[in-house]
Amino acid sequence: MAMHHLRVALLAATVALSSCQEGVLDPHGPVGKSERLLLFDASAIMLAVGIPVILLTLVVAWWFRAGNRHARYKPDWEYSGRIELIVWAIPALVILFLGGMAWVSSHDLDPPRALQSSSPPVEVQVVSLDWQWLFIYPAQGIASVNHLVVPAGVPIRFSLTSSTVMNSFFIPQLGSQIYTMPDMTTHLNLQADQQGTYHGLSAQFSGEGFSDMRFELDAVSNEEFQGWVAASRAKGGVLDAPAFAGLARPSKGKDPATYGEVAAGLFDAVASGHIAASGHIPPEGHIAAEAAPHQEP
Repeated sequence: MAMHHLRVALLAATVALSSCQEGVLDPHGPVGKSERLLLFDASAIMLAVGIPVILLTLVVAWWFRAGNRHARYKPDWEYSGRIELIVWAIPALVILFLGGMAWVSSHDLDPPRALQSSSPPVEVQVVSLDWQWLFIYPAQGIASVNHLVVPAGVPIRFSLTSSTVMNSFFIPQLGSQIYTMPDMTTHLNLQADQQGTYHGLSAQFSGEGFSDMRFELDAVSNEEFQGWVAASRAKGGVLDAPAFAGLARPSKGKDPATYGEVAAGLFDAVASGHIAASGHIPPEGHIAAEAAPHQEP
């Protein structure tokens, strides 16, 4: 029986360690690394209080045991200024430290804040659908579904919206999840420091197909990225209002796909609700003048 429990414990430890290799504790970008450091620092501060409290609880229970004749019983004791000071000072310091860390990090890791880099960012427009992800590259004029390709070591500036309900865009190894909402545009800046494949997902329940709402981000060299863009253009396919209407129908488990051409103003039309309301893409000037989507500051 003891050997069985030992095997179960080792299996659980192995699973826990292996899960860390693809999650938030194994970051591959500046945002993810900063968030991991913040998590470790906050945990250390809380453990600096939690561990002594646990140890002191055991010490007090052991010292005031029934068989210890050296422990003094004081039934009339009711107040100690020193104990009162310690009891209130330690939690106050913990709150001060954690509050200061949260204040600084909330500004340093603000999702819309641009990342410092000598390379210009790659713009990617993201639309959450039921239940898949649409990625539009406005500068390259292409789009992809459930597959994101970016150059490694280059900041990626995401503009995100939803065609239906609120959702959550999250790439654990790169950091910072952010919500997508209809009739609104949010912004997020991330970067993959190393080439590789990183898993993205929906972290917000949005219906029966949300568990399949996953995608892969391939961080490649700049030459490979340009080659992928050229191959997507050569493959063809136009993402216009009718094609978007087909994508917007609820579906799940679809294979990745690309579009070699994207209709101008498509993302703005989705973000402002024009496509859902009228089924066509209005001129870009009308989008900006009549119903520009709310922009996150």
